[in-house]
Amino acid sequence: MALVSWGANAQHNHGGQAVQQEIIQTKPLFKSKEVTKAYQAYLDVKDALIAAEAGKAQKAAQSLLKTLKKMDNSEQARAEAAIIASSTSLGAQRKSFAALSDEMTALVKNGQLSMGVVYVHFCPMANGLTGANWLSSQQEIVNPYMGENMKKCGSVKETIQ
Repeated sequence: MALVSWGANAQHNHGGQAVQQEIIQTKPLFKSKEVTKAYQAYLDVKDALIAAEAGKAQKAAQSLLKTLKKMDNSEQARAEAAIIASSTSLGAQRKSFAALSDEMTALVKNGQLSMGVVYVHFCPMANGLTGANWLSSQQEIVNPYMGENMKKCGSVKETIQ
């Protein structure tokens, strides 16, 4: 004997109906709370540069600098964050962000990721055509270096899990 349900509880898809899936994004967490805070502050700097808002980038870099001062082995990252925090020039901020991103990549890799994923993105056009990396919690490319016209320029270079 087979029992078949055609009632309200039957789940099926009519060709023209979209099936909705919920995607839950998890913010990356590290074993060190300071690395988690530094990473989040770094993302705030990145987002300000994407929006081309030098003032917001300054404030976010000041927050990042406060967190980095509590961490060992972050001298070069502190130096780059200090440049961004003291500069009103978007171009200068983006140049320092390239060096900051390399330093933050090392801190993130050593920070022992305990949850989530961090993507290392790369744009070959950034930094005077020498290219530059940046970190993101999203796989989608949103470039902090190239402004509105080339926001999608880049690719995922590495995935940190």
